[in-house]
Amino acid sequence: MTPTRTLTATSLLQRMGTNKAVSQVMRRSVPLDRSIARLTGGRLHLVPRALLPQLILTTTGRRSSQPRTTPLIYIEDGNDYVVVASNFGQNRRPAWSYNLEATPSATITIGRQTQSVRAQRLTESERTAIWPKAIAVWPAYRDYERWADDRTIDLYRLEPT
Repeated sequence: MTPTRTLTATSLLQRMGTNKAVSQVMRRSVPLDRSIARLTGGRLHLVPRALLPQLILTTTGRRSSQPRTTPLIYIEDGNDYVVVASNFGQNRRPAWSYNLEATPSATITIGRQTQSVRAQRLTESERTAIWPKAIAVWPAYRDYERWADDRTIDLYRLEPT
């Protein structure tokens, strides 16, 4: 007799995220999520914040100098937030990570609260310490790293200013 396993909505979502096809659908849904968050003043996301901790990161475009927003999963680390530049397992880094490298000043919105932050890419030792927390929040990050031809996925600390 095998024990029954109860799947919570979060664990089901986490399991689905490790499927490459589902990951591609999620990547393509980012513009919709961005629109939902903008239209609701940050109150709603495509995936409820109760299931995944999400923020809206607003960077300055490195070429355009225009504001660029993207929804991201985050990990709390003390008073700071850590975001993962996974790009859903693609071979290249996401555009927002290049924007942060060029201009580390940004804003984040969580729910209706917006705050200024300063970004810094984590060192390898800092990344090693935080990576298990990131995997606990979104296990698919492990798969994303493999799908990205073992590209080291950078993590960024967003420190409120």
